[in-house]
Amino acid sequence: MTTSTQPESNTARVPRYDRLILFIGSLAHTGFVPFASGTVAVALWGVPLAILLLKIWQVSLPVYVGICVALTLFSIWVAGEADRVLNEKDSRKNVIDEIPGYLIALVGLPASGPILIIAFFLERVIDIAKIWPANLIERHLPGGWGVVLDDVMAGIYTVALLHALAYFAPAWFNALAMTE
Repeated sequence: MTTSTQPESNTARVPRYDRLILFIGSLAHTGFVPFASGTVAVALWGVPLAILLLKIWQVSLPVYVGICVALTLFSIWVAGEADRVLNEKDSRKNVIDEIPGYLIALVGLPASGPILIIAFFLERVIDIAKIWPANLIERHLPGGWGVVLDDVMAGIYTVALLHALAYFAPAWFNALAMTE
């Protein structure tokens, strides 16, 4: 029996690629938790990332928005590929889409503990409720676009509500913003 010395074919590399996509799309397998995988993903990855960007590194607003845009585009690609690998549309295991939604929910807001927590719960409720047009986006946009952009809508609704709170109840909002 002879052994081939030919290089590995492209099809032999596909499983490795698929495993990498699932690892990234599930955020290091966080998406495989048996309950509330999206909420767990935001708690384990989104909140620490927001703290890193806003509190520790204190990135400027333009840089933060740029990171949100780049992460959204990357998530669209990964989410589409992960759903292809899983052969499911918007799989519960595919949780990378949750992170841009949460980060968008914090655009232009102070990164105090109470604001981070309120944004977390508000964005999660809005995302789960799939308030119009998020429900249409999820159903009608193809691949990763529908998977991620419904979460982006939840982030936009959340940031709008929190900015409205800052405008209409500034004393209360500022008390939350200053609390550490």
